[in-house]
Amino acid sequence: MDAAKAITLSRRTLLAGAAIVGAVGAALSTVPAQAQETAPETGPAPDLASLPRVKVDLVAPPFVHPHDQVAVGGPKVVQFTMTIEEKAMVIDDYGTTVQALTFNGSVPGPLMVVHQDDYVELTLINPETSTLQHNIDFHAATGALGGGALTLINPGEQVVLRFRATRAGAFVYHCAPGGAMIPWHVVSGMNGAILVLPRNGLTDAAGKPLVYDRIYYVGEQDFYIPRDENGDFKTYDSPSDGYEDMRAVMLGLVPTHEVFNGAVGALTGDNALTANVGETVLVVHSQANRDTRPHLIGGHGDNVWPGGKFANAPDVDLETWFVAGGSAGVASYRFLQPGIYAYVNHNLIEAVELGATAHFKVEGEWDPDLMTQVAAPGPIV
Repeated sequence: MDAAKAITLSRRTLLAGAAIVGAVGAALSTVPAQAQETAPETGPAPDLASLPRVKVDLVAPPFVHPHDQVAVGGPKVVQFTMTIEEKAMVIDDYGTTVQALTFNGSVPGPLMVVHQDDYVELTLINPETSTLQHNIDFHAATGALGGGALTLINPGEQVVLRFRATRAGAFVYHCAPGGAMIPWHVVSGMNGAILVLPRNGLTDAAGKPLVYDRIYYVGEQDFYIPRDENGDFKTYDSPSDGYEDMRAVMLGLVPTHEVFNGAVGALTGDNALTANVGETVLVVHSQANRDTRPHLIGGHGDNVWPGGKFANAPDVDLETWFVAGGSAGVASYRFLQPGIYAYVNHNLIEAVELGATAHFKVEGEWDPDLMTQVAAPGPIV
């Protein structure tokens, strides 16, 4: 990209972000301070100074930081720090490389876990090594474009955002710096999820406590990689260098890759998710941009919140469930047989040809009552 185009792109991003911040800032200035501090879904705001503060170190998906399934004590201020990282990432076995935009260096960004009525306090850092403005829009938050209007930061800046987690469920977060930058940042990898657990923990469809032995976070990502005149995927030296070419592919609405956790095979082979027979596993599955249809081959969704919202009773015994683009679904399953289970987007073209497949490797004893091979393959009798 030449210097003039780079300046134009940077200016367009800046103006879009500034317009959002200015409009929302003006709107906030007309609202009484007391109203701004009140979350009507849960009553008056407590004295923040009296609340305990807990610092949490985030971990890269598919893993999730330690947390209590049932809240201990009253609401807390839960403090997270995320650093934006623009980095080259290889996304398939052929060496295809994308100039990824990431939260904490992973695609998706880390899963944050809090409880309803907790306060999420995020320090977002955009290091000097970045080339672009970034921010964060929490679908779990109320007002200011999910916080996006209050978090737009240039390279070399940081910002601290606090919001009250008033609704229980799984929610997407993503970068949304304004205009055409929004979809480009999202499909370049800049998205993740937050899990807001009910204070008393999860319950199944019968209202009984649902306790999980393991939790995994699967972030589904669509990539749109330009090709050269020979049909080979192109590479670029920086995110901005590939913007115009990538946008042209994006406007076709057909991804070149549809992957779990940033790359083809990121959750298969040596990276397969693990469990044991008899364990209940909770899977949080997000897709910030496109609809998806998770399915566990050889298993089921015992309890499923397709929209990820725990105010609703879960669906039970699902074979496949639907997660709308821009949302996160939650499903639990108690594994009953050992072996390899494929967890896929059941648009099988996207699963097999584009990469949206993960594996669970489950250890334990086989139960022949549930399945048995009555006769091995042989000549037709």
